[in-house]
Amino acid sequence: MPRLIDPGEPPAITLEALADALASTPADARDEDAFASLGPLLAGLGRNRDFLADLAIAELKDRHQRQTANSYGPQVMLLTADRRFVVRANFWPARSDAVLRASGPAAFFYGFAHDHNFPFLTYGYAGPGYLSDDFVYDGDQVEGWPGEPVDLRPVGTTRLDPGRLLLYRAHRDVHVQHPPEALSVSLNILARDPAQQWRNQYEFDVTARTIVRSMTTTASEVLMSLAVHFGGGNGLDLATSFAARHPSPRMRRTAAAALASVAAAQALAA
Repeated sequence: MPRLIDPGEPPAITLEALADALASTPADARDEDAFASLGPLLAGLGRNRDFLADLAIAELKDRHQRQTANSYGPQVMLLTADRRFVVRANFWPARSDAVLRASGPAAFFYGFAHDHNFPFLTYGYAGPGYLSDDFVYDGDQVEGWPGEPVDLRPVGTTRLDPGRLLLYRAHRDVHVQHPPEALSVSLNILARDPAQQWRNQYEFDVTARTIVRSMTTTASEVLMSLAVHFGGGNGLDLATSFAARHPSPRMRRTAAAALASVAAAQALAA
């Protein structure tokens, strides 16, 4: 289950102070203890009860200028980011909220088991907090194909209560999130890594203990399909090379699947 971290009694800090601290810290997010040591900084921001509402008002006045680099969708407010860390606020609607009834639970990652392809710290900022059914697995022991059996072990439940600080470990912690009783907000520090796009995030079937699908897609995977179907011999040669030697297993499978789809289309046309 996610690692519970004692936030201590840090003073309230500003978002700018947190950004400066993250920019100067030598902590390496690949070291679990080093990354966990950043938790009290996030808790310090969480003790600032005014910054998020003030920022939301400023965003509305400035036409969301800070959100131009936000790739996470409307559930997330991007707070600050550098080459190593991202700080964001996540909004968790209650089951009775109109936005959840209109968009459905899957739009907010409710109701299905998933892991993460990056480690992150999370802090309960406002509201009662969402509830999670927690599981663990060893991501180093899976290949990632749909239907693959996984040693997925239930380890209890967690509620992200106000003031609670947790560390979710990449390719280790799995959870099924459920809507809170009222609108809630969490604050996150995410570790950033250029290789992250090649690391799979999975949806799991916790009853069958299998992988349902990879939830990660890169632009290269879409481009591969275009190259194979419309790039002639050059596209086919590139896909053949990628299928045999690309360092990402997912990209090798994408290239092989694209080649198979072209072969099937050619067979039908013959």
